Amino acid sequence: MKVSPQLTNQSDWVAGEVIDVEHNPFTGLVISVKDHLGRIFFGKSKYFIAL
Repeated sequence: MKVSPQLTNQSDWVAGEVIDVEHNPFTGLVISVKDHLGRIFFGKSKYFIAL
């Protein structure tokens, strides 16, 4: 998956591997992605796109 710059505060989309998907009753679908540097980004599904 790719993570939006709005979530990562990076200049471009960050590619990574999905490590967790959770259905949160308050915020909806939450996705966690780990990139090649070991950073973990998580947030609402609207900030992610599939490769």
